Amino acid sequence: MTEHTDWADEPGVDQESTGPLPVLAVVGRPNVGKSTLVNRIIGRREAVVEDVPGVTRDRVSYDANWNGRAFTVVDTGGWDPDARGMAERIAAQAEIAISLADAVLFVVDATVGITDADEAVVRILRKSGKPVVLAANKVDDDRAEAEAYGLWNLGLGEPYPVSAVHGRGSGDLLDAILEALPEPPPMPEGVEVGGPRRIAIVGKPNVGKSSLLNKLAGEERVVVDDASGTTVDPVDELVEFGGRVWRFIDTAGIRKRVKEASGHEYYASLRTSTAIDRAEVCVLVIDGGQSISEQDQRIIQTIREAGRALVIAFNKWDLVDEERRHYLEREIERELVQVQWAPRINITARTGWHIDRLVPAIDRALEGWETRVGTGALNTFLGRLVAEHPHPVRSGKQPKILFGTQASTAPPTFILFTSGKLDQSYERFIERRLREEFGFVGTPIVLQQRVREKRKR
Repeated sequence: MTEHTDWADEPGVDQESTGPLPVLAVVGRPNVGKSTLVNRIIGRREAVVEDVPGVTRDRVSYDANWNGRAFTVVDTGGWDPDARGMAERIAAQAEIAISLADAVLFVVDATVGITDADEAVVRILRKSGKPVVLAANKVDDDRAEAEAYGLWNLGLGEPYPVSAVHGRGSGDLLDAILEALPEPPPMPEGVEVGGPRRIAIVGKPNVGKSSLLNKLAGEERVVVDDASGTTVDPVDELVEFGGRVWRFIDTAGIRKRVKEASGHEYYASLRTSTAIDRAEVCVLVIDGGQSISEQDQRIIQTIREAGRALVIAFNKWDLVDEERRHYLEREIERELVQVQWAPRINITARTGWHIDRLVPAIDRALEGWETRVGTGALNTFLGRLVAEHPHPVRSGKQPKILFGTQASTAPPTFILFTSGKLDQSYERFIERRLREEFGFVGTPIVLQQRVREKRKR
């Protein structure tokens, strides 16, 4: 019997974050159905489904959950519309994705068979030594299934015939993925999750990320180079400062560069979002002398979507004069309105001026990120808030908050049980008041609504 499933259980609301999840990279040519397959795996339509060359995405990591096990899916897009040298580009892209992952899902179009571009990826997969799950996609009937078994010849093990569009073969593929991924280590009660706190230093090229890491480490352990770029191997650094050891996530992007690798900006954004997903707190470095850019905004958006704690460091402060300060204040009010809660510090990484302010800022952000409000205190607060500022009446109806609970921390996630859908503006008002009452410095807050359905008899 053909199975039709949603392929992924929605992660339960009570799941606590327990350190970095195993990572699955999805690689393959354009038009083999990678994005549709990713949507199937994560159980919702989030990835871009038009898999045409040239479609790139800012957000490339997704949370997935199957049979009670959580993992991260990295969907590799970022194809160059120029088809010349496509095989090399696919190979370079696959290499980066593979280096970041614990296991690889290699998607092939079973109706087309193996192309030269696929062969290039196969060579890299063999060399990498990473576990590979081979998905033969677009197998919509038994005849296509027979063709899919021809892919045994690739030497990557058993091909799993699937139809991303129809959901055929879903369970078997997901079981194979779980088998290929490492088990996340069990977390004993009361043990600090994951050892040293995990920090990602992120920001546009040339804002001084490497200089900051060098100063914190107290030695030239990072190659500082004015030319921006990226490299293949993710490397974490353990650095001691402020009397404690910290883990800096994926500093390889900071440490070396590749000579203008094609699509290196795409790789850099893939790398940034993966580093953000693995971190607990992100330090966004912004050049104080330059206007806050769209790229800064995009990184902030990625951090918020990933639900990570945030500290903003304005670097090169020695070059910021009175006039620039005036304009920067206006820019902060206008451009950073979504993250007014993030601690901000002014530093000069090159000389080390004020970098001692980083530890207290990180500590405050992590404390906010892990704040838990008891159910009693939360409902007392909500009761008072609703009495003082009831929700506006809409079309003769007035939604009420019946009850609230904090489902998890890191980031603080609240579920509000309501009698009708709350306006976005009212949600924002609740968030603002939560912050005034309970702090939540340096962390996004997630508000989820559960509307009580009227029972139909």
